[in-house]
Amino acid sequence: MGGAGLLLLLLAGTGAGEAWSPPKGKCPPHCSCSKESSLCEGSPELPESFPAALLSLSLVRMGVSRLKAGGFLKMPSLHLLLLTSNTFSAIEDDAFVGLSYLQYLFIEDNKIGSISKNALRGLRSLTHLSLANNHLEALPRFLFRGLETLTHVDLRGNLFQCDCRVLWLLRWAPTVNASVGMGACAGPSSLSQMQLSHLDPKKFKCRATELSWLQTVGESALSVEPFSYQGEPYMVLAQPFAGRCLILGWDYSLQRFQPEEELSAPSVVSCKPLVLGPRLFILAARLWGGSQLWSRPSPDLRLTPMQVLAPQRLLRPNDAEQLWLDGQPCFVVADSSKAGSTTLLCRDGPGFYPRQSLHAWHRDTDAEALELDGRPHLLLASASQRPVLFHWVGGHFERRTDIPEAEDVYATKHFQAGGDVFLCLTRHIGDSMVMRWDGSMFRLLQQLPSRGSHVFQPLLIASDQLAILGSDFAFSQVFRLEPDKGILEPLQELGPPALVAPRAFAHLTVAGRRFLFAACFKGPTQIYQHRELDLSA
Repeated sequence: MGGAGLLLLLLAGTGAGEAWSPPKGKCPPHCSCSKESSLCEGSPELPESFPAALLSLSLVRMGVSRLKAGGFLKMPSLHLLLLTSNTFSAIEDDAFVGLSYLQYLFIEDNKIGSISKNALRGLRSLTHLSLANNHLEALPRFLFRGLETLTHVDLRGNLFQCDCRVLWLLRWAPTVNASVGMGACAGPSSLSQMQLSHLDPKKFKCRATELSWLQTVGESALSVEPFSYQGEPYMVLAQPFAGRCLILGWDYSLQRFQPEEELSAPSVVSCKPLVLGPRLFILAARLWGGSQLWSRPSPDLRLTPMQVLAPQRLLRPNDAEQLWLDGQPCFVVADSSKAGSTTLLCRDGPGFYPRQSLHAWHRDTDAEALELDGRPHLLLASASQRPVLFHWVGGHFERRTDIPEAEDVYATKHFQAGGDVFLCLTRHIGDSMVMRWDGSMFRLLQQLPSRGSHVFQPLLIASDQLAILGSDFAFSQVFRLEPDKGILEPLQELGPPALVAPRAFAHLTVAGRRFLFAACFKGPTQIYQHRELDLSA
C-alpha cells in the first residue's frame, strides 16, 4: 500500500477526517486542516503555522527546491509525514530534526537525486520509511544508522548505479529486522534493469590500495632489508656512496624513521641481517676491500666487526641472501667476478665459513633462496646463461634444471599465492617475466615490458600480493595479483622526481602501519605508506 493510502486509513481509524475549523491563523495558506491532520498542496514554501496537536501532514506539489535542516521543528507531535509529487531534489542533514515521535515517513514520487547521510538523524520512533519512485542513484553509507525501530523500508522505483556505492546497502538489507523493497540498476550496462536484490555482494571489488609518499632518507642505496630485533622492527640500507650499512628505526614520538646505527662498509652492495635470539649479525657484502660480518652479542652492545668472509672466493659480490639448511643458518653470496664463484657460507662455531662454491666463472648477479616440493632450492641468475636452479641433496646443492625462455635475466624473486610458487624475473631491456612452478619446471605465465629494470620485487603487504617492476628510464610499475585471474594487473605508478633508478624494495609494519622502502641508485631512498581505500564508502 502506498503512503497516501496508508494515510487515509490512519485518518479514518482515528476519526480525524471530520471537518474542523482551526483557530484563526493556525492553518497555513494552500492547506486544508482538520483537528489532527493537514493536507497542503502547491505551497511555494514549507508551511509552518500548524496546530500544536498535529499528528499527520501531507505535502503535495510544493515549490521548494531542498528540504533543509530544522524545517519541521514546529511540528513536534507528528506521527505521519507524507511528501509526494514535489519538485525538491535534495534532502539535507537534520531535515527532520525534532520529529522524535514520527513513525511513518513517506517521501514518494518526487525528484530527489541526493540525500545527505544524516538526513534521517533523530527519527528514533520511525517504523515505516519510503523513498520510492524518486531519482536516487545512490544512498550514503550509514543513512539508516540509529533507526533501530524500522520494520518497513521501500526503495522501489529508483534506478541505482550498481557499483561499489550500493555494496553497503546489499550487506545491510539482510541484517535488519525489516522488510526492504529494493530498487533496480541503471548501470553499469551489464547490470542494467537488474534488481538489487539479485546482486551478489561477494562479486563486488570495492577495496583499493595506494602507496602514498611519506619520507626521504638521505643517501642513495642498493639494498633495503627488514628485520625484527628484541620485538622492534628495523630496516638496514646498503649505501655504497656513503660507505655504510645504515640501520633505521621507528621514532614513535616523531612518527618517522630515524638512524639508529651505522656500520662502516665502503663500496657495500648488500647488508643482510640475521637474528639468532639476542644476537644480531649483519653481513656487509662489498665490491672491494673484502666482505665482513658484524655482530652484536646482546642488546646492550653495539655492532662490531667480527669476521672477514672468504676473501679468496668473494671477489666481486653482487647480492647476498640468508637461508636455513639442515637447521643451520647460512648465507649465499652471488659473485659477479669472472674469476670468482658464488659461495655458500654456513655457521660453524662462532663464525660463518665456506661450505660450497657454486657456479664458478659464470658472473652471477643474483641469488634467490626458495622452497620447492618441501626442499630447499637456490636459483642463480648470471650475465652469461639462463637462470639455474639447484636443490639441496645430501648436505650440498646440486644442479636440478635451468629456466627455458629466460635469457639475459638480471635477478629473480619468488612469492607464493594460492598454493603455487611464482617467480618474477627481471630483464634490463625487453620483457620481464612472471613464471609459475608446475612441479618440475618454471613455466611462463606473463610478460611485462621492461625499460632499464634492475628489480622486479614481489611483496605481500597486508592481503595484497604486489610486485613492483623498477625502471631507470620511466615510471616504475606497481602490480597486484588478481586471484580470480592468476595474473598481475597494473595498480599504480611510482616515478620521478622522487623515485629515481630503484634497485630494491622492501616493506615493514610498525604500530599497525605498513611502509614500503625503495632503495634508489641515483637518488635518496624513498618511503611510502601502504593505504587501503574503501570504495564503497
